[in-house]
Amino acid sequence: MTDAHKWSVARRLLFVAAMLGVAQLQSATLQQLSMSDLIAKSTAIVRGTVQGSYTAFSGPVIFTHYRVQVAEKWKGSAAVTVDVAVPGGVAGGVQQTYPGAPQFQPGDQYVLFLWTGKSGMTQIMGFSQGAFAVVHDGSSDPRLTRNASHELMLDPVTHRQVTDRTLTLRLSGLRSQVASALEAAR
Repeated sequence: MTDAHKWSVARRLLFVAAMLGVAQLQSATLQQLSMSDLIAKSTAIVRGTVQGSYTAFSGPVIFTHYRVQVAEKWKGSAAVTVDVAVPGGVAGGVQQTYPGAPQFQPGDQYVLFLWTGKSGMTQIMGFSQGAFAVVHDGSSDPRLTRNASHELMLDPVTHRQVTDRTLTLRLSGLRSQVASALEAAR
């Protein structure tokens, strides 16, 4: 083995080790978002069903892209389907995980508070804070639930650590809350 080849192999191993280290050291500190924050800061709010997913690198970060069939648009100009990118996943034999990032399954229904950046990538506001699962309980007005995040969460004003809590409400209640907030913002 030549010295040039040894250096090439060593550089590749260092790169892989660095990437694995970055993937392992990732942690999340979330800003606590109120319902008003979620509504105001979202570029789109939709109710829809997860149709499938795929993973892809965007620079050094792996994203799992979920295709969501939109049943209702409450804010923004979301299309009939929306591609929602969540950090983490497996691509090219590399796995990355991001604490607080939600994971979805095909067939799951959600109300999603979305944000589309300048890059055109659409993500969920506040990681799991912006994803409310639709729980079909036999009612004509399904229950929505958002489980508490167990990641470090800070109050946006005091910057002190707060404990997140599970939220449960009815679809009609959230729909009304969003409509009222959007009307008041006009």
